[in-house]
Amino acid sequence: MAKLTVKDLELKDKKVLLRCDFNVPQDENLNITDDTRIRASLATIKYILNQSPKKLILISHLGRPDGKATAKYSLKPVAQRLKELLGQEVIMLTDCVGETVKKDIESAKETLILLENLRFHPEEEKNDPVFSQSLASLAEVFVNDAFGTAHRAHGSTEGVTHYLKSASGLLLEKEINYLGGALEKPKKPFIVILGGAKVSDKITVIENLLPKADEIIIGGGMCYTFLKAQGQKIGNSKLEKDKIDLARDILAQAKKQKVKISLPIDNLVTDKIGEGSKVEIAGEDIPEGLIGVDIGPKTIDNFCADLKGAQTILWNGPLGIFEIDAFANGTKKVAECISKLKAITIIGGGDTAAAISKFGLEDKMTHVSTGGGASLEFLEGKTLPGIAALTER
Repeated sequence: MAKLTVKDLELKDKKVLLRCDFNVPQDENLNITDDTRIRASLATIKYILNQSPKKLILISHLGRPDGKATAKYSLKPVAQRLKELLGQEVIMLTDCVGETVKKDIESAKETLILLENLRFHPEEEKNDPVFSQSLASLAEVFVNDAFGTAHRAHGSTEGVTHYLKSASGLLLEKEINYLGGALEKPKKPFIVILGGAKVSDKITVIENLLPKADEIIIGGGMCYTFLKAQGQKIGNSKLEKDKIDLARDILAQAKKQKVKISLPIDNLVTDKIGEGSKVEIAGEDIPEGLIGVDIGPKTIDNFCADLKGAQTILWNGPLGIFEIDAFANGTKKVAECISKLKAITIIGGGDTAAAISKFGLEDKMTHVSTGGGASLEFLEGKTLPGIAALTER
């Protein structure tokens, strides 16, 4: 990687500002329901603490408080979870910038300090230079480990880098290495699995990956636009009418470039989407009034047979409405299939990562991305501001 990493920095007796992604889901009582992102940050936190810094100052956002301080979006539950995971004290401050924060950091006896939600200040999302400089003034070096926000040019991701030497954390470096490796020099055969609701969300990804992939497997709601483009009946399934011509064009491009496009040959269908709804298997053509909600058993067998020959697998988007157990089988079976392979398996963030977590297979994958929108934009070939802003080696 051409950017500095945390291992390139001299951290002993330094004040280190570490941007983490602690944007975790909580229930109505503000209990954290999934601490994956907190646990993903631990390797970098522990590494920095082992270098004997003067202070390690953690910063993050949580939710969308719209620039106002509210208890609902406080990082206090994160501080408590960090204490439990690290087995050491974590000082939690009531703000993230200002003279009081500076004084509290200086006077703190503990090394590890978590600042309050960055987005309590509207200047964070506006990438306001005064706010960015205020953050930078708290430390001597900056480390960004928040891949989930790397596609946003905010004060804590891009702005702060104008005032401090800046490096990637271990998690961000891992994200860049795996996702970047899949884009630049994937081990062949390289198979891409794409799912999710809309073709429109994945157009740029398909266009960027088509010249690199040996096969693209398409499922989820987006597959029905492709099936319709091939002249098949899709009943009441998800359809983007304005994207039918585009789907047809993608299929033609793939044929021209000798890239195999694999689509469902049978489907799990229902007359209404919800828990307890009646389901049945339909073939390539879905009867009127029925909705495709998952891939069928023959499709699962086909997809898994193809995946067994892959050396690199990149997956972005579930293959059915996995949140409802009755519609989750296709995503689960394909996940179980690739979890047993010796291939490099890279899982995109967001819903795909949530599905892998639901099935308890995170540890069986080579890499599960922590960024939904960020991983999508990375796979589209876009420059992510939070990465581009880091100091060159």
